[in-house]
Amino acid sequence: MKNLPRITVIIPVYNIMEYLPRCVHSVTAQTYQNLEILLVDDGSTDGTGELCDQLSCEDSRIKVFHKENGGSSSARNLGLSEMTGEYVGFVDSDDFIEPDMYEKLYRGMEQTGACIAQVGRDEIDEQGNLMPAICTPPKEATRISSKDFLRELLMHRGDCSFCTKLFRGELLKGRQFPVGKLNEDFHLLVQMLVDGEEILSLPDIGYHVFYRVGSNSRKKDKNEFSRVFADCVDNADEAMEHVEEHFPELRDVAFRFGIFQRLEYLLHIPIPLMTKDNTFYRAVVRYLRRHWPQAMRNKVLTKKNKVYVILFAMMPKGIRVIHKRIKKL
Repeated sequence: MKNLPRITVIIPVYNIMEYLPRCVHSVTAQTYQNLEILLVDDGSTDGTGELCDQLSCEDSRIKVFHKENGGSSSARNLGLSEMTGEYVGFVDSDDFIEPDMYEKLYRGMEQTGACIAQVGRDEIDEQGNLMPAICTPPKEATRISSKDFLRELLMHRGDCSFCTKLFRGELLKGRQFPVGKLNEDFHLLVQMLVDGEEILSLPDIGYHVFYRVGSNSRKKDKNEFSRVFADCVDNADEAMEHVEEHFPELRDVAFRFGIFQRLEYLLHIPIPLMTKDNTFYRAVVRYLRRHWPQAMRNKVLTKKNKVYVILFAMMPKGIRVIHKRIKKL
C-alpha cells in the first residue's frame, strides 16, 4: 500500500462538532491507506476548529488549516492549493463514506485509465431513515463519455457531486470552485467535461449523504432556497454556452435544462419577492415569454413542463398564489 500513489481528501469544516468525528473516522478507516486528509476549518465559532486539531493528533495523515469564514468553495480551494496527492477526493463534513470507497475508485481508474471515477450515494435523514434515491448507479462498472455524462446531468439524472468522485490531481490544477455559489460542483464539473474527460461509474453505494437541516446545502430558509435556484439558472446559462461551443448536438437538452431550472426558480422563490423591482425574477419571466414558442417545439420537455411554461409566462405570481392555496388544501 505504501507504494501506491497518495490520495488527498479535502474536507471543508464549519461548526460541525457533533458529526465531524464520524466523518473523519470514516476516512481514516479506509482500506486504501496512503491518504492525505486536509481538514479546512472555515472560521468555525463553536469549538470545531479545536476539535480538528484534536483529531489530527489521532492520525498523522490529517493536516488542519484554519481560515476566516468564506464558504465551502473557498475552503475547498485552500485544500487544492495545499494538496500533495496524485489523486484528490472531497467529503462534506456531515457525511460519511464506506471503508473501501477510495480503494474501489482507485482500482477502477487504474484498470480503465479513466481520469474521473464515481460511486453511488444514498441519503439518510436525521432519524436514520433512507431517503428516496436522487441518482441510480449502474448495475455494473460503466465508462461514460463526457458528452453522454453531460447529457445525463442536463436531464437531471446524473450526479454532479464532487464528493462521490475521485479525480486525477492534474485535472484540478489551475481550477477553482466558484466562491459564493451554492451549486459549485455543477459549475466546475461541466467545465471539466468539455475538456473531454470520461467518467467511470461504479455500481457500489460508497457515499452516505447525511441530510441535516441547517447544513450549507440543505437549509430550509425560503430566501436561501431562492438563492439556490437562482444559482441554478446561472449554471444553466453557462452550460448552454459550453454546449454551443463543444456539443452543439445537445442544444435541445441544454435548452430544456435552462427552461426547467427557470421553472424550478419560479416554483421556489418566495411570493413576496416576485415584484417588479426584482430584476432577476423579471429576467426569468421575460425569458419564458420570449422562448415559449421554442419550448413548445422542444422534444425533450414533457407536456407538463410545457404547461408550466405557458402558465408562468402568462401570470407567474398568480400561479404561485393558486399553487400555494392548493397545497394548503
